[in-house]
Amino acid sequence: MLFLFHMEATEALGLRNQTYFTLQGFSHLAALQVFLFVEILLMFLITMTGNFLIIIVATTDPALHTPMYYFLKNLAFMEICFTLDVVPKMLVDLLLERKAISFSACALQLSLVILLLTSECFLLGAMAYDRYMAICHHLHYVVGMNSRVCFHMVITCWIAAIPFSIGLTSWLFSFPFCGSKEIEHFFCDIAPLLDLVCSDTYLFKLLLFMATIVIILIPFALTAASYIQITHTILQIPSAKGRCKAFSTCAAHLVVVTLFYCTAGLVHLKPKSSLWARSRKLVALSYTVVTPMLNPIIYSLRNTEVKLALRKTFGRGQFVNKVTLLGQ
Repeated sequence: MLFLFHMEATEALGLRNQTYFTLQGFSHLAALQVFLFVEILLMFLITMTGNFLIIIVATTDPALHTPMYYFLKNLAFMEICFTLDVVPKMLVDLLLERKAISFSACALQLSLVILLLTSECFLLGAMAYDRYMAICHHLHYVVGMNSRVCFHMVITCWIAAIPFSIGLTSWLFSFPFCGSKEIEHFFCDIAPLLDLVCSDTYLFKLLLFMATIVIILIPFALTAASYIQITHTILQIPSAKGRCKAFSTCAAHLVVVTLFYCTAGLVHLKPKSSLWARSRKLVALSYTVVTPMLNPIIYSLRNTEVKLALRKTFGRGQFVNKVTLLGQ
């Protein structure tokens, strides 16, 4: 679990005596702590199982060795990493009275959150481009989206996120924190940490706004532009069956993109208000727990090829053998 790695990293760096923050989490819902623990644990298990299955079938089934499923496999990996970074610590805190996290562990968690969310934003944009090439330029799709191009696109998504992760985290944790050091959230995020800073953060907020534009709005705009072109191309297909088949190839991705941007965008773009601190946690819960759980379900239910691959993997009793081959 990544939250255990947070603690190990803290001990290795000799930072045990550093400042500890207190994560408020869902303390205002004291009567529902056990209920929340059970529900979130169930969603956590579904998330891990579903995303691991996506990786397994996309790796072992030759029919899914295409650019779309290569991107989907990487999206599932990002969801697993993000879930492990946030949810285990949240589950432990639901059972503990003192919900503490060290200064260094908080910084590590925040850096991973920024890295994974930023990479996912860019990857969703890459997946939209893949659908655009497949539908609008299908004659050049095999050449334009070969394995080398797909690999470079995924690597770029990861590398492009690193400066945002390191830069924002380093700058934020260079500020002095004062007051009660109680984070009004269930994990270390930028907005609740900024509430604890007792110095001028104007330049940081300006940079944060610019980073948000790059991370969220630009990939969203590119995704929207891709789907405008996709819709235009699909409407030109003469047969209703052909239009339905073309749309079905990108329907799952469109649903995932909508879920991601409606939740993550709402948290990071909404203006601050007096009532927003607690409601922010409920919205954040959707993109940290619910969306990673729904993604593999959406792709499984909306995609015939994934359903066939799952049936083939389990129906022939070859699951154990394929998992063994995957690990070799």
